[in-house]
Amino acid sequence: MRRNIAVIFDMDGVICHTNPYHSRAFREFFSKRNLAPTDEDFAKHMYGKSNSYILSHFLERVIEGEELLALENEKESLFREIYEPYIEPIEGIVAFISDLSNHGVQLGVATSAPRANLELILSKVPIRESLGSILASENVKKHKPDPEVYLTSAANLGVDPADCVVFEDSFSGVSAALNAGMRVVGVLSSHTKEELPPCNLYVENYNELSFGTIVQLFDGI
Repeated sequence: MRRNIAVIFDMDGVICHTNPYHSRAFREFFSKRNLAPTDEDFAKHMYGKSNSYILSHFLERVIEGEELLALENEKESLFREIYEPYIEPIEGIVAFISDLSNHGVQLGVATSAPRANLELILSKVPIRESLGSILASENVKKHKPDPEVYLTSAANLGVDPADCVVFEDSFSGVSAALNAGMRVVGVLSSHTKEELPPCNLYVENYNELSFGTIVQLFDGI
C-alpha cells in the first residue's frame, strides 16, 4: 500500500443531500423572474455546476462581475434559509471519515459551492477536525470540470494526485477528478451510473465503506 493516500469529498450530494433544497431555492429565485425550469433542466444544468454557469444558462446571457455576486448571494441566501432546518449527512459518512482519519488518510473537501454554504454544513456535520484541506468556489479561478480544485486539494494535503480518491456525484465533478488524474467513487445521489463518466466504484451511501475499501482501489482488487 502507498504511504500517503488522500480522500477528497465534494459537498453537495456527497456529504449531504442538498440538491433538492438547491432546486427549491432556484425555483423560488427564478419564479420571481417569471421562469420555471423543469426537473430535467435542473438535472442537466444545475447539479455540479457553478452559479456562474447556472445563472448564465437560465437567464440566457452572460452573468459575471458584480451582478453575479449579487444574484449568487440572493440565491444562496435562499438556499441556506431553506436548508438549515434539514441538514443531515448522508448515511455512514461521519463514521467513514473517522475511520479514514484513524488510519492516517489525508482528508479534504472541494466544492463548487460558496464558502458560506460549506461553513453552514460543517457547523452541523462533525467532520471539520478531520479535514486537512477545505476549498470552496472562492478558492479557485476555474470551476469543475477543470481539475484546479482537486489539484489544489492534493497540494494542500501534500499528496500526489495519483494517490487521491475523490467522492463525486455529478458529471462535471467526476470529470474534474478524472482530469486531475485521480481515482473516483461515484455517489449515486443525483445521477445514475450511466449518467456519469466511468468511476472506479459506485455507492449510494457510506454504510459499507471503510479504510479497506480505499486500499482496494489502489490494490486493483
